[in-house]
Amino acid sequence: MQPSVADIWAVLDGVPDPEIPAISLTDLGIIREVAWEGEVLEVTVTPTYSGCPATSFINRAIEEALHDAGIAKVALKRQLSPPWTTDWLTEGGKRKLEAYGIAPPTSPKGPERCPHCGGADLERISAFGSTPCKAQWRCRDCLEPFDHFKCI
Repeated sequence: MQPSVADIWAVLDGVPDPEIPAISLTDLGIIREVAWEGEVLEVTVTPTYSGCPATSFINRAIEEALHDAGIAKVALKRQLSPPWTTDWLTEGGKRKLEAYGIAPPTSPKGPERCPHCGGADLERISAFGSTPCKAQWRCRDCLEPFDHFKCI
């Protein structure tokens, strides 16, 4: 008997993002659709951007998790349109980012508060952070640097 689509979503919710392991691929919003086509489970994935270097790791993690859950045949479909946007991040994912020390996307102008101390006196250090989708900021209140997930 095939697992339900809801069961599949639960499995995928346990697959961490390889660059930010504090959030799952479903938190990130890159899993767009899950559907059975006969004996094959089709999973539609939209990368955060078309040149994302983590795409192959993400695909492998999805396949491994589904195979571990007993699903023999998996087909991954890459969907580039519409392009991924930070609006697809779940509210739970945003909370997890902040708890991990990354300011979630809130405004194209930058973060509203420091994920470490909650301070609002912030400065951008660099337009680029630990990955291309993040910028490096510093809190002038606690003096800690932190990544800010850019609004895309």
